[in-house]
Amino acid sequence: MSTDLKMGKSEWVLLLALSVLWGGSFFFSKIALAEIPPFTLVFSRVLLAAASLYVVLRISGYKLNLSWPLIAVFFGMGMLNNIIPFSLIFYGQTQIASGLASILNATTPIFTVIVAHFLTRDERITAPKLVGILLGVVGVAIMLGKDLTGGFSLDGLAMLACLGAALSYAFASVYGRRFRAMNVRPMVGAFGQVSASTVMMLPIMLVVDKPWTLEKPSMDIIWSILALGLLCTALAYVLFFRILDKGGATNISLVTLLIPVSAILLGAGFLDERLTLAQFGGMVLIGLGLVVMDGRAHKYIRFNKNE
Repeated sequence: MSTDLKMGKSEWVLLLALSVLWGGSFFFSKIALAEIPPFTLVFSRVLLAAASLYVVLRISGYKLNLSWPLIAVFFGMGMLNNIIPFSLIFYGQTQIASGLASILNATTPIFTVIVAHFLTRDERITAPKLVGILLGVVGVAIMLGKDLTGGFSLDGLAMLACLGAALSYAFASVYGRRFRAMNVRPMVGAFGQVSASTVMMLPIMLVVDKPWTLEKPSMDIIWSILALGLLCTALAYVLFFRILDKGGATNISLVTLLIPVSAILLGAGFLDERLTLAQFGGMVLIGLGLVVMDGRAHKYIRFNKNE
C-alpha cells in the first residue's frame, strides 16, 4: 500500500486529466476521420507532437545527446508505439465507435504481460495475471461475438485492428526498456520517438493518401487535429511523465481503466454512440481482468482481513 502514498492530490488530478486526454484522442480522431484519411491523420498527430515537445525540451533545458544507436531505438519505438498502433486504431475507427475502440485498446496491459513473459526474464506470468488474461480473452470474445463464428465483417476487422494496436503497444513496452538501459530521460525518449515517427510517416502518407488531392478540411476538423496532436499527444506525454515521476509505474497504470470511461462518455454525449449489451459485458470483463492483474484490490482486502 505504500505506493499509494506517492500520489498526492495533484497527482490524482493529473491522472484524471491524463485519462480524459487519452480518452479524448479517440473522440477527436473519430471527428477528424470524417474528412482526413488515417495515414494523414497519423502524420499530423506525430508532427504536431514532435514540434510542441521540442519546444518543451528547449524551455526545460534538456539535451538530446544523439548517437546512432539511440536514433535506431527512436525509430524502433516510433514504429511500435506510434505508427503501427495509431494507423490501426484510426483504421478501426472508420468502422466502429470511438468508445469501442478505446475498450479494445484497454487490453494493452494484458498483451504486455504475455509479451513480457516470453521476451524478458524478470516479468513472468503469475496466477493472478493468468486469471486476468483469461478474463480479458473472454471479454474480447464476447465483444467480437458472431464475427468469431460467422465470418468477419468490416466491424470485426476493425476490432481486430484495434487489438493489433494493443499488441503493438505491448511490444513497445518491452522494447522501450532500451531507453532505461541507455539512460535516456523519458521526455527525450518521447520527443525522439514522435520525431522518428514523423520522418517514417511522411513518405507513407504522401504515397497512399496523396494529401494534395484532398479537399480543404473544415474548421471543426482542423481543431480536432490540433487537439489530437497538441493536447492528446504532447501534453499527455508531459502529464504522463510527471505522474510517473511522482506516483510510479504501478499507480499510473490505473489510467488504463479510466480511458474507456472518458472515451465512452465523449462518444455518447457528442457523437451519439452507444454500446451494445455484449460490448458492455466485454468491457466489464476486460476491466475486471485488469483489476485482478493489478493486484492492489486483493492486497487491500487481505490487509483489511489481517487488521
